[in-house]
Amino acid sequence: METHADADRALMLGETMPRIMQIDPKRSRFPCCIVWCPLPILSWLVPFIGHIGIGREDGVILDFAGPNFVCVDNFAFGAVSRYIQISKEKCCISPSVAEHESQIGYDQSEHRREIMTWDDAIRKSTQEFQHRSYNLFTCNCHSFVAHNLNRLGYGGGLCRWNVVNLAVLIFLKGQWVSKAAIVRSFLPFVIVFSLGLMLGGWSFLTALASFTLIIVGWFLLGTYFFKSLIQL
Repeated sequence: METHADADRALMLGETMPRIMQIDPKRSRFPCCIVWCPLPILSWLVPFIGHIGIGREDGVILDFAGPNFVCVDNFAFGAVSRYIQISKEKCCISPSVAEHESQIGYDQSEHRREIMTWDDAIRKSTQEFQHRSYNLFTCNCHSFVAHNLNRLGYGGGLCRWNVVNLAVLIFLKGQWVSKAAIVRSFLPFVIVFSLGLMLGGWSFLTALASFTLIIVGWFLLGTYFFKSLIQL
């Protein structure tokens, strides 16, 4: 216990610690993972909408949770429900300065030379988002994680990450932390949907479908047609 406490204290101070690539939901440690949890109210109406963050190599979660504010080791909306662990072999990063320089050479951009590890990339993205305004519809937690994945070169540069394909990735490939997490994520939606159906009938279904189409349509349009709307 004392070892864990000392490690966590050092991590919060930004000290370098040994990398232990083990997922530990009880301690909220998700090394090199994209993590997801439901959002109050929004997820009760549209269950695939949620809040996401990204884990450092030591498992500490960072998430963009408000104007000029990136949470560290305090996932803003509760415990992680789903996660995807990212293979560093699929990212354009190097484990050491020597290997990094030999791979990219000095003729590459300054940006690429500066990124040498997973944590280096996340640190630089965090510094950028600490000077950004938060907006649910234009610059949110998905923007932060997509920005990190693009900086990391996840997918070998073949995929440009945005809020839409990131949400699809989590929805299709995210692993549940536990059965309790599934219940916690979907039970509010089931209750709201059942009550709405009993009390409002087709009017409720129409309103819910319209709300879902507006939300999804906004992000589709802002991502693929009016690209300046959604910040990354």
